[in-house]
Amino acid sequence: MLWSDRQIAATDAFRELLLELAQERSLDDLLPLVTRRLAEHEDVALARLWLLEPGDQCDACPNATVCQDRTRCLHLVASTARSRDGASVAATRLNGAFRRIPVGAFKVGAVAAQGRAVLVTDPAGDPKIRHPDWVRAEGIAGFAGLPLAARGEMLGVLGVFMRAPISPAAVDVLRIVANHAAAAIATARAFSEVEKMRHQLLVENQQLRRTAEADALVDLIGVSPRLRAVLHQIAAVAPTDSTVLVLGESGTGKELVARAIHQRSHHRAGPFVEVNCAAIPRELAESELFGHVRGAFSGATRDRVGRFEAASNGTLFLDEVGELPLELQGKLLRILQEGTYERVGEVRTRHADVRVVAATNRNLMSDVESGRFRQDLYYRLAVYPLTLPPLRERREDVAMLAPRLLERICLRHRRVPMTLTPQQLEDLTRRPWPGNVRELLNVLERAVISADGGEALVLPPVEEPTPAERLAPRHSPLSAAVPALEGPLFPFATAASPSGILPDQEMRRRERENLRRALAMCGGRIYGRQGAATLLGIKPTTLASRLKRLHIVVPPK
Repeated sequence: MLWSDRQIAATDAFRELLLELAQERSLDDLLPLVTRRLAEHEDVALARLWLLEPGDQCDACPNATVCQDRTRCLHLVASTARSRDGASVAATRLNGAFRRIPVGAFKVGAVAAQGRAVLVTDPAGDPKIRHPDWVRAEGIAGFAGLPLAARGEMLGVLGVFMRAPISPAAVDVLRIVANHAAAAIATARAFSEVEKMRHQLLVENQQLRRTAEADALVDLIGVSPRLRAVLHQIAAVAPTDSTVLVLGESGTGKELVARAIHQRSHHRAGPFVEVNCAAIPRELAESELFGHVRGAFSGATRDRVGRFEAASNGTLFLDEVGELPLELQGKLLRILQEGTYERVGEVRTRHADVRVVAATNRNLMSDVESGRFRQDLYYRLAVYPLTLPPLRERREDVAMLAPRLLERICLRHRRVPMTLTPQQLEDLTRRPWPGNVRELLNVLERAVISADGGEALVLPPVEEPTPAERLAPRHSPLSAAVPALEGPLFPFATAASPSGILPDQEMRRRERENLRRALAMCGGRIYGRQGAATLLGIKPTTLASRLKRLHIVVPPK
């Protein structure tokens, strides 16, 4: 007798199978597991599993003549055979005559239609058995077809061909296996749907953030030549597919530049996905970027989508790219060059249509020379290098930037609008700003939080620099990483004549620059105690006349 009551209670293989079914979350791994485990039993000749799926091969199906409903049928999804001598257990092909079985047709189809088991105890003597030659050659003594149903839904059919008579105890065991397999299939499908929904939500979230966010260039405020050069470069490179490397000290606005490039590219309809490479644990960096499959490493209990896949048809911003582990840089180089990658633990090659913008505050050329960063990756990233100037090198922008930041801070903290006096704007302009725009934002936010509820704003005192800061050079260490651009992007002042007398053109240029700076410091105001006329010490009507004469447009307040 196959599987007596005592054997059922004692067999470790049976318990292990049920445990495996309960723990498996991948449908692709679960289906062959069921048939393989059943075929490992000495009396099983063939185990097969069909699932109910939409009809897809109706015109070429060998069983089309007995099909009454082409909307769905049983698809053969797993098949494992055991040789007659018991020497081998191997998967069999899934494209034979029974790859599709109509619901209600033959014994397997009847199981799906009726929802109950079908047993054949004498296959050789059954006139309706198909392929009798195979039945005799393999010594088939019994067949059991069991429904796979879970949560009131018919999922498919489990079919087992035996070389020994089927006993009631064997039927009970197969029914338990079928019930657990159905529950595991339903759970695996649910996990797959959850993963798809998670991926979709990630994409939709990125799209919603992109829609809700204002134009990133609005936050790149200023009139300095250095900033205007950056805006010119963004306009030039954004419509292309070139990889951009944004260089600059911490707090200069590298993410804003990346978003501005994304918003002006043909990838703007896709997601903008940001990755802080410095914040990813070294051992998880590859999985974070490329994803992984279940079982790829300890703790990988399910498949996971990587950031490249999440950014498909969009832009991937690799912030602090210089912090990537050296062993991962080769894989990043491959996806930049070929557009292909594999998830961790997977042999399938995937393709990525992603625009990459990278950023760093490190001197990557120094890292290349020290062997910390791959030279070929550096040149692949730096197709179009773009260097952001530190705030101390564009001080004329502080007077325009500070009021805009203050307005947003007050709105976020639900405070009444506050203003900066001309003297406060002058003080802010003179500060060294080692932390750049981020430090300016923090200074203003501390002032708003510390305010007593009125409109008076008291700025915190300038912090004394440390000895190291006093000795540090006052220029960006990144300036040597990429050659500076030259030409019309940088309209430097015209030199004075040898006699020391400035020509009229230079005088007008300096006057325009002085007036623009005064307007910027006063937020575009001309009149009043905080207006540019007061700051310049002239009448408002005189200032208005000069602005008109020099064709200077007053920026909106």
